[in-house]
Amino acid sequence: MGTVFKKTATKPLPAGAKILVRKGQRLAEWLDAKGKRRTAPLTVGKGGADRLVITARTYTAKFRDGSGIVREVATGCRDESAARSLLTELERRAEKVRGKILTPNEDAAVGHQDTALADHLAVYLVKLENEGTSPIHRANVRRAMERLAADCQFKRLFDLGREALERWLVAQEKAGMGARTRNTYRAAAVAFCNWCVETGRLTGNPFAKVAKAAEDVDQRRQRRALAEGELHRLLDVAHRRPLLDAMTIRRGKRQGEAVAVLREETRRRLEWLGHERALIYKTLVLTGLRKGELASLTAGQLALDGDPPFLVLDAADEKNREGSTIPLRTDLAADLRQWLADKAKAAQEAARDVPAVAFDPNHRKPGDRRQGEAGGLAGHVVRLPAVAPTLPPDTPIFTVPAGLVRILDRDLNLAGIPKRDERGRTVDVHALRHTFGTLLSKGGVTPRTAQAAMRHSDVNLTMNTYTDPKLLDVAGAMEALPALPLGTGPQRSAVAARATGTDDSAAGQFAPEFAPATGKPCILGSILDKVTGAADETGEPAAVAVSACPVKGKSPLTRAVNGLHSERETGLGPATSSLGRWTATTESG
Repeated sequence: MGTVFKKTATKPLPAGAKILVRKGQRLAEWLDAKGKRRTAPLTVGKGGADRLVITARTYTAKFRDGSGIVREVATGCRDESAARSLLTELERRAEKVRGKILTPNEDAAVGHQDTALADHLAVYLVKLENEGTSPIHRANVRRAMERLAADCQFKRLFDLGREALERWLVAQEKAGMGARTRNTYRAAAVAFCNWCVETGRLTGNPFAKVAKAAEDVDQRRQRRALAEGELHRLLDVAHRRPLLDAMTIRRGKRQGEAVAVLREETRRRLEWLGHERALIYKTLVLTGLRKGELASLTAGQLALDGDPPFLVLDAADEKNREGSTIPLRTDLAADLRQWLADKAKAAQEAARDVPAVAFDPNHRKPGDRRQGEAGGLAGHVVRLPAVAPTLPPDTPIFTVPAGLVRILDRDLNLAGIPKRDERGRTVDVHALRHTFGTLLSKGGVTPRTAQAAMRHSDVNLTMNTYTDPKLLDVAGAMEALPALPLGTGPQRSAVAARATGTDDSAAGQFAPEFAPATGKPCILGSILDKVTGAADETGEPAAVAVSACPVKGKSPLTRAVNGLHSERETGLGPATSSLGRWTATTESG
């Protein structure tokens, strides 16, 4: 038989508490944070110190579950009768488990049904954080689940249903939401319910059978790769545009004319910005890094003096959370080496401009007991040390702006590169990764090597999504096929002539002479004796007479065919043991 009770706990006495004795019971009296007077009974702790006895405001139910284990469940009820009513429900479920009407897993899932969905989601997000997922991923999951809960009226686990989610997905499709975005919401819901099943909150995933949207059919953003000429123009414009924009008068009669005069310091800063931007584009194109991965790189992750030079991408900063070592082209490594040297030099020059700091040991803050005491370092001046010419390992390589997409759009416009091509494909920052994959294929890199360079788990993703067939040299690939000369004229070799059946001997007339007559299937037969046995003294095979129609017919023989045996051995046609079983019809090709 179960029972309900209010749990008690002990805690130390608050500061300023008074000890009172009422009706033989020791009590403590104190003021809480809101200034309200509070009292609580006292008990003696293990160390002999007085401690407060705090009683919970709600009741806890204690009972034996269906497996015979004593459980304590918080009822959340302040009224004892309501708590006993909940205890009766818990004991009824325990009886169903003992009677094998419910399984222990089903009974455990029932206990989670009335908990608010937001509470389950909070625990799930803690689980994701413990797994090392990125804050961006957790924020996306939270946003997706909160929107589904609000739009589909999911307040508790009991409310989760397949029909409601499918109706929501259909409504979003009609509202113009892309297939990939809809699949993102579906994936968040499926993953959350899978976790609920693993932790015993649900007995099954209600969203497991919800169909995915066809992303290939409904692609809202198709990216294209940049051609080599476009890349040259883009890098040139990216290097010049910051300075050009600052020198350009945008309004009035002289709109667009570059006439502004800049201070030398401003000019150097803008040239530095343009150089960094061009190097960012070049690094993205020649490494295939994503924008976030590039922003995470620090000086300590570059090994530019290696053979070959490479960079190390930490697992926490990579999309697949595995970490990678990415080799670098020699020219890119040289550019990065010079860039880091320039940054170190600029940091050192900035440190030299910091004024010296004079340290006076006699100066003390007001109220300092040592104020006025003289020290042995009176008048000593301490100067800040200059920054070392090398950068600290945790120094970011680039300052990647959050609005890089808009910056790229302006660079494309100035370079005369269309944002969208005739097929509706666009160019954005991630399109530079598509350019990297396309350049690998165009350069003759094998698919498996390109897949490793792109850090893809599926080679189809590398070859189909990240390779632009429009930029591949298909005509050049045709020229790479082997030459197959037909051979005409007296200079052709005898071997080529026999192999292709183009010499002027009787053997060259084999195919046309044995073409079947229109509408009459003819069987090649009546090969007289074995050719090898009919060879004359010169070693040449004897002539073989072959009828144009079946053997029993009286049609005249065709002219003799010489060298038939050798032709069958060296020709391009399939070798057979006998030509007597070859049947040709007028429909054969």
